[in-house]
Amino acid sequence: MTFPLDRFTGSNFAYQHLPFERFLDDAADLGRQRLELWGIAPQLHVPELSDAGARAVRRAAESRGLSVACLTPEQVMYPVNLASPDTGLRARSVAMFRRAAELCAELGAGLLLLTPGRGFEDEPVADAWRRAADAIGEITAYAGTLGVTCVLEALQRAESNLVNDSRALARMISEIGAPNLGAVLDTVAMAVAGESVDDYFDALGDRVRHVHLIDGRPAGHLAWGDGELPLADYLEALERRGYGGLMTFELFGDGTYAMAPRPAVRRCLDAVRALS
Repeated sequence: MTFPLDRFTGSNFAYQHLPFERFLDDAADLGRQRLELWGIAPQLHVPELSDAGARAVRRAAESRGLSVACLTPEQVMYPVNLASPDTGLRARSVAMFRRAAELCAELGAGLLLLTPGRGFEDEPVADAWRRAADAIGEITAYAGTLGVTCVLEALQRAESNLVNDSRALARMISEIGAPNLGAVLDTVAMAVAGESVDDYFDALGDRVRHVHLIDGRPAGHLAWGDGELPLADYLEALERRGYGGLMTFELFGDGTYAMAPRPAVRRCLDAVRALS
């Protein structure tokens, strides 16, 4: 396999208990060049980050030879839900993502990562689906005016009752019909749904524009070697299907990574390196 390590981003997903500058230093020391930034307090709280603050983040990254490729606002644990039946909550959720698109432009990030939200469990899925599609359509249209591409990620059933596999993801993206809307392949969500890399590319083709490459059992956001998923098979399939985008180790785990994130990131890089 010929996946160069510069295709793997640095990310602050496991750095929430450390200063943001520590993350940037580690990313540079570990040879990363591009970053996926998790937009979460206290590091990058999207509703409170100013344009000037975003430009300061960009300068801090560039001073270390790094650039921002993707912004992923926190959107599962917060009161952010693009499919919410509460019109006020949904409007505020859309506004948050519109603001995130503006921050992408300031950060120099070409990608904004979205998830579909969820409806009530006792309402027709079609109602929540329509709310989500309308909201995502509004966000992608606005992001397009700023030169930002959005990428939509399927979630596990515990996280969403709308988009849980590649077929639903393809349907949502096709229904919205925005030229600047692509898909995220998340290996854990994929495995939990019983799918493969080939299933994703069969359903989505070149609309797969970002990958979260993480281990699990099959759930979890684990460093490679802490779960049971087949890294070599995934990389072989991504190469065979001609995937040319970036990949991120989206580490959360059981809390141990947040205490010492750098060794976990290094283990992921070593696991990929061992297959090259």
